[in-house]
Amino acid sequence: MTAGLTTHVLDTSNEGPAPGVEVTLQRLDETGEAETVTSGVTNDDGRLDEPLLTAEEMATGTYQLLFDVGAYYRLQSAESSFLDTVPVRFSIDEPNDHYHVPLLLSQGGYTTYRGS
Repeated sequence: MTAGLTTHVLDTSNEGPAPGVEVTLQRLDETGEAETVTSGVTNDDGRLDEPLLTAEEMATGTYQLLFDVGAYYRLQSAESSFLDTVPVRFSIDEPNDHYHVPLLLSQGGYTTYRGS
């Protein structure tokens, strides 16, 4: 797989993808200040239509993904959601590698990992 950064959001409580989740990628500087790099909204498969970072855009550093899951659950007509924005902070150490950061979501919790 080519280098780049991708994500995927699965709603385990609905046993499928989570469409309509706004995802924001930020890069953190040495002081921890975050600068937005890009954003997008998940499609019907719970994925973004384009990579968050292409092979040419990959650079070492600390990044965070912000998943707006509170708005997603409000769109699903959920009465309430414990979660609002889920931040996932990670480092890119090998910019020539592919980084896939999936989010497994439910109304009361989440998990993430470095996927393939």
